Amino acid sequence: AVRGALPRRGVSSGRSVRLGRRIRIENKLALGDRVYVLDGADLTGPITIGADSFVNRGAYIRPQTTIGERVAIGPFVRLITDSHEIGPASQRAGASKTHQIQIGDGVWIGAGVTVIGPVTVGPGAVVASGALVIKDVPSNTLVAGVPARHVRDLD
Repeated sequence: AVRGALPRRGVSSGRSVRLGRRIRIENKLALGDRVYVLDGADLTGPITIGADSFVNRGAYIRPQTTIGERVAIGPFVRLITDSHEIGPASQRAGASKTHQIQIGDGVWIGAGVTVIGPVTVGPGAVVASGALVIKDVPSNTLVAGVPARHVRDLD
């Protein structure tokens, strides 16, 4: 049962899911119970978002992204899984390629973060606002900066 937006083809959802306005959904989207996605998100699946997760306004999430349970994603976060091979001089953006992004349970991703796959953010991690994540983030750690670096371990 989706509240706030009309259910779309290719969207499967658990109970009490809420979708804001002006959300663009393309391809398959699987939402767990009590997922809340705010206005202006751009979601290109396949994407899975686990139960009790929150996606703030203006999120941009690309294919092959898996988001765990109880995850909080800040406004204007970009989870980018697609890119190109480097092509010849006549066209440097060569063949397309897609890499997975996996966000573990309980993760908090701050405002304006960019994650470029392939990346795994371990359970319980925090990614500080504005960070650029280009490599795996260990569980229960805080990372920040451009590129994101370990700041401290979390209990």
